[in-house]
Amino acid sequence: MELPKAFIENMKCILGPELPEYLESYKKPRFTGLRINTSKLSVQEFEQINPFKSLRKVPWVSNGYYYTEEDAPTHHPYYYAGLYYIQEPSAMTPAAMLPVEEGERVLDLCAAPGGKATELAAKLNHTGLLVANDASASRTKALLKNLEVFGMPNILVASEMGDRLDSYFHAYFDKILIDAPCSGEGMFRKQPHMIPAWEKQGPEVFSRMQREILNQAAELLKPGGMMLYSTCTFSELENEGSIDYFLKNHPDFHLTDIPACDGFCPGQPALVGSSFPLEKCVRLFPHKIDGEGHFLALLQRNGRKIPNASGERRRNPKLPPELEEFLQDVTMHMDRSLIQIKDTKVFLMPEGVGRYPGLRFLRSGLYMGEILKKRFEPSQAFAMTLKKEEYASVINLSAGDRRTIRYLKGETIEVEEKESARPAGWQLVCVDGYPLGWGKLVQGALRNKYFSGWRMNA
Repeated sequence: MELPKAFIENMKCILGPELPEYLESYKKPRFTGLRINTSKLSVQEFEQINPFKSLRKVPWVSNGYYYTEEDAPTHHPYYYAGLYYIQEPSAMTPAAMLPVEEGERVLDLCAAPGGKATELAAKLNHTGLLVANDASASRTKALLKNLEVFGMPNILVASEMGDRLDSYFHAYFDKILIDAPCSGEGMFRKQPHMIPAWEKQGPEVFSRMQREILNQAAELLKPGGMMLYSTCTFSELENEGSIDYFLKNHPDFHLTDIPACDGFCPGQPALVGSSFPLEKCVRLFPHKIDGEGHFLALLQRNGRKIPNASGERRRNPKLPPELEEFLQDVTMHMDRSLIQIKDTKVFLMPEGVGRYPGLRFLRSGLYMGEILKKRFEPSQAFAMTLKKEEYASVINLSAGDRRTIRYLKGETIEVEEKESARPAGWQLVCVDGYPLGWGKLVQGALRNKYFSGWRMNA
């Protein structure tokens, strides 16, 4: 691989005598990782059912693992059950280092395709609210799918520019993640095809964009709130330079420490002549860790943290009888006052979410299903949000059962009488106790209701 001369010269300024070691890292293998969905199972529970031979822990992410290609985790049923997300190990770091607590309002400002948003939602554990936003409307479709596979009900998936969000969410969020668009220098090792784009559109263009995004995010954060800025580039203009610019223009913010880990390197204020303590930032280099290049800065807004007010309580709505009948078999805790029916579609809304006229969004809350011809058809997203014990009739297949793959491909499967609590009707189909989707049992045959857009390729 031939790296641009201008890039190498700048890396020499950043790394000094370590430059040869960095260049040698291009001969290292590329690292692949998966991150456990801790809203569905603990790390210990995953390790008990781990089907992969070569997993080893990512040192700086408690629920992160390296895997090798022979493991093929995207072909395993657990992937379809939302038990883990495939993510480059360094890219796991930003969401891991943002200290999200249950019940908070959290914004992922540049969220697609959802690697970091799914971890933020898992930390919320079905409480509070995650607003997952991406300016690209086409990319929000993948974002929504990943959040639904992970079984996340407390979401608002939006597609707006940051300045537009301020009119709806001014000083609203407790935590914000900004995984900013960048020149991608940290990914050259993994994705060399990015080099020509860097030569055409380098750090200068992206730094202007990043500073605008930081300014917009500042308006959305509550006093006492925290926001984490990250890039996958090495450029000091996009990293220390953007943070220096932000702190000069926002004296009500300060940098806070990021937990130390072997291989983490401090930010370098001297690169941009900054008087701020930019060594509190973190740089990741591929010659220091088993991962790609990354930069992180954790910022906090001065002021006292104000608790989130509870949403206005409404009376429980009178639900259609077909929906009431279905919900009799569901024991998942839900506040029925938050159920909304829009035309024929049924949603469970997060507490405190209002109406946002003019806001471009793809999903608000959990899409539970649809009322059609006096029957209720539960959604794929509803199945993924449930736990096995929260539905009255379950067909629990093992990962090694051939019917599991057949189900994921959309085929009808045969079911023995003893495998279901009911001889007919809706069934929650699980793999080793973790939901995959719905099926309808008729005379020993399970009619497949697995969402066609998610099916496993033949």
